[in-house]
Amino acid sequence: MNVTKDILYAGVNDHQVDLFEGQYVVPNGMAYNSYVILDEKTAVMDTVDAAFGKQWLENVEKALQGRRPDYLVIQHMEPDHSANIPAFLEKYPEARVAATPAAFRMMNQFFGLELGEQAVPVANGGELSLGEHTLQFIFAPMVHWPEVMLTYDKKDRVLFSADGFGKFGALDVEEEWAGEARRYYFGIVGKYGIQVQNVLKKAAELDIRMICPLHGPVLSENLEYYLNLYDTWSSYRAEEEGVTIAYGSIYGHTREAALYLAQILEKKGVKTVVHDLARTDLSRAVEDAFHYDRLVLASNTYNAGINPFMNDFISRLLERSYQKRRVALIENGSWGPMAAKTMKGLLEKSKDIVFAENTVTIMSAMKQEDREKLEALAEELAG
Repeated sequence: MNVTKDILYAGVNDHQVDLFEGQYVVPNGMAYNSYVILDEKTAVMDTVDAAFGKQWLENVEKALQGRRPDYLVIQHMEPDHSANIPAFLEKYPEARVAATPAAFRMMNQFFGLELGEQAVPVANGGELSLGEHTLQFIFAPMVHWPEVMLTYDKKDRVLFSADGFGKFGALDVEEEWAGEARRYYFGIVGKYGIQVQNVLKKAAELDIRMICPLHGPVLSENLEYYLNLYDTWSSYRAEEEGVTIAYGSIYGHTREAALYLAQILEKKGVKTVVHDLARTDLSRAVEDAFHYDRLVLASNTYNAGINPFMNDFISRLLERSYQKRRVALIENGSWGPMAAKTMKGLLEKSKDIVFAENTVTIMSAMKQEDREKLEALAEELAG
């Protein structure tokens, strides 16, 4: 596949993976992207996951059209992108490797590679000429590893964005971009909003006509849409008005309260999504918590604390710097309800969290008075 006249796609689709990074459900697989730039000198941009080394090397050979690669550019050392560095160098021992100094240290850690004169350590803002194409390197530490860099091709005005602007899903499956890109972003990059903001400021100085990420499709139209979403996500602003209700329930009474609240909110015309934390993919619940501007946490009291799945969910939010939201609490207990106090205590560590005035406490099972409390909470959330 030609990305531009001189840039060819050499990546692979993975439909064998069930859990990306051992934790994210990927029903439509993953794409591991790699690109080849043809000029007076040739450059291969990144490798792919270890399971696809043979296929990738065949793709690279085909893209090179009988030529030999001069450079392998490594933007990110995570194994799904770097695993085939040794295999590439075995096949093309004359090629040189361009990467950040931190990436070279990781190559030694992962593969025991000491490249010597083959190594081309690049500088932040430094350039590498291939002929008509000049590659400019932009360091992006902690987006989301410390060795990451982006690469800007000045001729074709293409930004090779490493894991930035990536998404879950293989390229041979058609699906809406934002949903799986949002889940990918908050699952993997979400903690590093400040660092993403810094990179976006650098990107704003470039004339970008195309974005080539290491996962997901090449982005070539309406780039402002993608850049604006990344700005929203990395500044922790809500993308849309709506309420996410996340609940943990043992015998169904807390679940009943959560669903009753959702029903009232929907009747009021409020966009509402509900997650049973024991059964949902928690990454989707995290995605929705960041997507919408209001969050309701409903939990039974458990061991003088909260439902274990709720504890896991809140921990994931805190790990990703959850902030700038309105949060309401529903608790259930049979003799000493403690869930609301525990949940509030955890979330008080976050920035700009505004708690609803109405906190609903249910003693064992739902009663008419609890429905009235939930109706009052719905009125407050809808206001």
